[in-house]
Amino acid sequence: MSLLASGLGAIRRVGVLALDLLYPPACLACRRAIAAQGGLCPDCWRAMRFIEKPFCARLGTPFGSEIFAGAVSPEAQADPPVFNRLRAVACFEEGPTRTLVHRLKYGDRHELAAPIGRWMARAGEELLDDADLLIPVPLHRQRLAHRRFNQSVALAREIAKSSGVPLDTGLLARVKATPPQVGLNRKLRAANMQGAFAVAPRRKAALAGKRLVLVDDVATSGATLNAAARVLLRAGADRVDALVFARVVTETRNQSI
Repeated sequence: MSLLASGLGAIRRVGVLALDLLYPPACLACRRAIAAQGGLCPDCWRAMRFIEKPFCARLGTPFGSEIFAGAVSPEAQADPPVFNRLRAVACFEEGPTRTLVHRLKYGDRHELAAPIGRWMARAGEELLDDADLLIPVPLHRQRLAHRRFNQSVALAREIAKSSGVPLDTGLLARVKATPPQVGLNRKLRAANMQGAFAVAPRRKAALAGKRLVLVDDVATSGATLNAAARVLLRAGADRVDALVFARVVTETRNQSI
C-alpha cells in the first residue's frame, strides 16, 4: 500500500470516529443506538420484509414456495408490464420500510438516500450489470417546487456511485401535473398517468438502443413505471427495467404459480 493510500485511509477513519462522536450511530428507522452509522437495529432488521428469491422474473414479487428459476407469476402473464423487469429491496408495509420511505420523501431526511441507494444497488445487481443509463422518475416542476427534493434523483445518485452506471436526470420529463395516486384503483392509476411523461425531441438520439433502469422509491400498481417505460421505449430505448426500494405486495400477488 502506498503512503498516499495509507494516509487517505487514516483520514477516513478519523472522519468516521469524529462523526460517531458528534452523532452517535442510531438505527435509521427507530433511532435506537447501534454499533455503526447507516444501519438498522436488530429488531428493525428482522421487521423488514426483504424480497429474496424465488420471485417473479418480471414483477419481482416473491413467490410463496420454491419454484424453477425464471418463473413468471400469473399476474405478469395476465397483465404484462411495459418495463422488462422490476426489482425491489423490500415489501412496502407498515414498519421500518414505510418509516424509511416517508422520512426520505417527506421528512427532509436526505441522508437516508445513501444507505437505501446501496441496498437498491445490491437488489438490482442483475439489472445494473449491463445497463447503459439510470433514469430517475421525475417530478412535475410544480411538485418539485413545493417539495424542493426528488427522492428518486437522490436514490439514483447513490446507485450510480455503487454500480458505476451513469445517471441522466434530463432525458425524461414529467409534463403533466397528475393528482396523487393514493386511493385510486389499478385502472384509475393507469388512466391518471396517461400523458404524464415526455422525452424532449433533441434528446431522443441519446436514447437510441440504450438499456435503461428507471429508479423510484416505491412501486404500487406499476402505473407510473409503465407510463415512463412506454415513453422511453417509443423514443428508441432498447430495454427498460425498473428498480425501487419497496413495492406493494398483496396476498394475491404473493401466490405460487
